[in-house]
Amino acid sequence: MKHCGTQTISTPRLTLRRFAQNDLEDMLTNWAGDEAVQSEYGEPSYPTAEEAQALLDKYMSGYASDSFYRWAVIEKESGQNIGQIAFCRVYEDIRTAEIEYCIGRAFQGHGYAGEALSAVIAEIMKSTDFKRLEAYHRAENTKSGRVLEKSEMHITDNVERFRQQGELPTGEVCYCIERD
Repeated sequence: MKHCGTQTISTPRLTLRRFAQNDLEDMLTNWAGDEAVQSEYGEPSYPTAEEAQALLDKYMSGYASDSFYRWAVIEKESGQNIGQIAFCRVYEDIRTAEIEYCIGRAFQGHGYAGEALSAVIAEIMKSTDFKRLEAYHRAENTKSGRVLEKSEMHITDNVERFRQQGELPTGEVCYCIERD
């Protein structure tokens, strides 16, 4: 499979780049330490500097592999790390990846998640041979639902995560985009 790893992507308002040590304070303040943000996409919060540092170290160590995709979302205007977007699962055998994202509460409602998602989709379709990108949200997570509804992705009946578990999504809304 042709991978490109986490390459820097620029949009009009954002820089998507690899995580770096100087992201720690913004991660802790803007999103990783916020229970409300983290629970929206099914992750624990990291309320202490030590816990957030362990998460950051995990992210940064992943960059040793070209099949690791995780971007820090940097708002150009403020220079702050306002969230992250990543492939939380990569299924190389079927050239499919599952996308996750989160944006800190103070930065939600400004279209940043959608801007980051569109940029990642475009870059990955240009630079790799992934055939399909997938995402899903819990039905009650309407904010994430709006991001996916506005994206290039379309609703699909299932995603690989649930297929491999032999399950149908219950309470989740699945989306995908496939290479033409």
